[in-house]
Amino acid sequence: MSGMKDTQPALALERVTKRYGAVTALREVSFSIPAGQTVGLLGRNGAGKTTALNLMTGYFPPTEGVVRVAGQDLAEEPRACKRRIGFLPDRPPLYDEMTVAEYLRFVCDLREVAPRARAAHVEEILEKCGLTEVRERLLGQLSRGYRQRAGIAQALCGSPDILMLDEPTVGLDPRQTVEMRTLIRQLGRERTVIFSSHLLSEVQELCARVLILQEGRLAGDVSLEAGGEAGRRLRLTVAEGSPRVLSALRQVPGVARAERQRGTETGEAELLLEIAGDRADREIRDQVFRTLAALDVPIRAMGEEREGLEALFLRLTADEEG
Repeated sequence: MSGMKDTQPALALERVTKRYGAVTALREVSFSIPAGQTVGLLGRNGAGKTTALNLMTGYFPPTEGVVRVAGQDLAEEPRACKRRIGFLPDRPPLYDEMTVAEYLRFVCDLREVAPRARAAHVEEILEKCGLTEVRERLLGQLSRGYRQRAGIAQALCGSPDILMLDEPTVGLDPRQTVEMRTLIRQLGRERTVIFSSHLLSEVQELCARVLILQEGRLAGDVSLEAGGEAGRRLRLTVAEGSPRVLSALRQVPGVARAERQRGTETGEAELLLEIAGDRADREIRDQVFRTLAALDVPIRAMGEEREGLEALFLRLTADEEG
């Protein structure tokens, strides 16, 4: 697992855009994911989740921008980068006429696992994915749950540093869903995991961070490590809410967005600051205070708010015309 020790992010998108003819599926999306983090990719249907995963795996190239894997440009070093990535698409790429063990040996061959190490590697994956008891079953005879496990198993061939999963629990019954989440949690202890889902509860349970796409843009990048809360915000009442004040607040490290909510009859303004990253709340409050003091703008009130993932998702993916 060499990627877990890299100082470079495991994966990074730099102003990535993807167009299909006249349709723009992703628009200037940028983010980086450190090694060892489990990240959820959320968005409404058509928001660009599957496109983002396909770009990150090198399935097709971006129209503009760069995808980097451990610092390497995926377009310039595709073979080296793809060795580090395992991918489960929304439909597992299974050959129904093969047994589970035959299939994994076949995938190991494609991923250039050394022949002398192949048998032990397949056994390890079968055990890790709970497939040992069905190893001689034809893939076409497996239940939906076992097929998903086989899909993850093929993604693990070659011991990739990064695992990408597109809707890994879709179509599973409740018991299979619990088992799949347990497997994802275990895999996340050993490598970087990125998965898309429509289930907010699933993302909140498994992820340290969530990326929210809306109409092809990155609408939110939120840490879930602080007690399961999604968004940190500061609500301020200040003596002035002019554009110069908002512009200055947006430059404060850790402030992702600053908006004027409303004015008051006395000329004061209520402002809402969204906090991103891992900077301490007290540090950000102190910097906000110093910024407004330098502008000679008194603070009448300042308080912290926490926003749950569901509320945050609904707000960030609301129809603009609505």
